[in-house]
Amino acid sequence: MFLEQGIKPQNKFWLYLVGSVLIILASFIGQIPFSGAVLYSSFISKKEIPTNNEAVMKMFESNLTLFLVMISFAFAFAGIYFVLKYLHNQTLLSVTTSRKKVDWNRILFSFVLWSIFSALSFAAVYFKSPENFIWNFKLIPFLILVLIGSVLIPIQTSTEEYIFRGYLMQGFANLAKNRWFPLLMTSLIFGSMHIFNPEVAKMGYIIMVYYIGTGLFLGVITLMDEGLELALGFHAANNLVGALLVTSDWSVFQTHSIFKDMSEPSAGLDVILPIVVVYPILLFIFSKKYNWTNWKEKLTGDIKVLEPLN
Repeated sequence: MFLEQGIKPQNKFWLYLVGSVLIILASFIGQIPFSGAVLYSSFISKKEIPTNNEAVMKMFESNLTLFLVMISFAFAFAGIYFVLKYLHNQTLLSVTTSRKKVDWNRILFSFVLWSIFSALSFAAVYFKSPENFIWNFKLIPFLILVLIGSVLIPIQTSTEEYIFRGYLMQGFANLAKNRWFPLLMTSLIFGSMHIFNPEVAKMGYIIMVYYIGTGLFLGVITLMDEGLELALGFHAANNLVGALLVTSDWSVFQTHSIFKDMSEPSAGLDVILPIVVVYPILLFIFSKKYNWTNWKEKLTGDIKVLEPLN
């Protein structure tokens, strides 16, 4: 069982606090190239160093910015690996799945399913209000974006999944010895990590419903499927397809996407619709395909810890 794989006598909760700090430090080390590029550019241009994140993100060409930002996630992923191995004596597989090996077909199915959903959703929005979008496609920058995005965005999304639905979910399971507390806490923390996104400043805190709800959805499919595979595929599709399809001046990343959204952002039905309609449909599809049963026990039940033999 997925959560039980992290339940060990030596895995005290304070170890997860130490491990989290080490992963954050690894991420900070990965930010050195970007910080160095900002300092160097400011020095060469003899301009003051930008004091806000929005200005920093617009200092360089968008593909270069994406590359520099994503490097930190590669370092954070390495941090996860070393924390698991040397602090918890666990394998990466133990926080990936309860299966004997990673089920790549599950990752692919989830990726393709959400890619189709995302493309159809964008098409519906576009044909409803085409005046809100402009054609942003430039072949060479777009191909570079595809190359960078296809390699580094899955690393970014996988790192987040390993931290929240893998490492921290098992950590909170060690603390609470039940399933509902890890599900709730990781969803709240995941949503809160997005509070400084420019989308929140533009749309207001109501959009946190979407971020927390998405974290909850990812947590549910992880617990029901006893592994990260479906969450890994969904998250990669969500960020990659979004980066390739449409960008805007107010989004967290500006990319050389196919379209650019020129509308003024507002939090409306698009915030609530995924939570109350789309995600339940996905849960239904996953549950039928993978024969999920015993929902209450898997999402809220206690964790039975086997006592080690003397």
